[in-house]
Amino acid sequence: DGVYAETMQQRVIPALERFGPDALLVSAGFDAASADPLAQMEVSTEGFRMVAQALRGFADDRLDGRLLTLLEGGYDLRALSEGVGVYLETMLD
Repeated sequence: DGVYAETMQQRVIPALERFGPDALLVSAGFDAASADPLAQMEVSTEGFRMVAQALRGFADDRLDGRLLTLLEGGYDLRALSEGVGVYLETMLD
């Protein structure tokens, strides 16, 4: 989660600020979950929450909340369910 948090704050958000989009389109995949059998990225449920918070914060601060999310994959159904749950919770909060 630490690498994801650092990357979001030091690379992704600054790149979005430089690009200056009118809206944000998020391809929300959860195959980076620690329980996923394929990716081995080791992201926890709280890690997905942190990513969602960073994206939502950017959209709220810079884009008047214009953010569209498309659900992608994940190969562990429990991890997918938990990841989608915290993502939606964060977006709807």
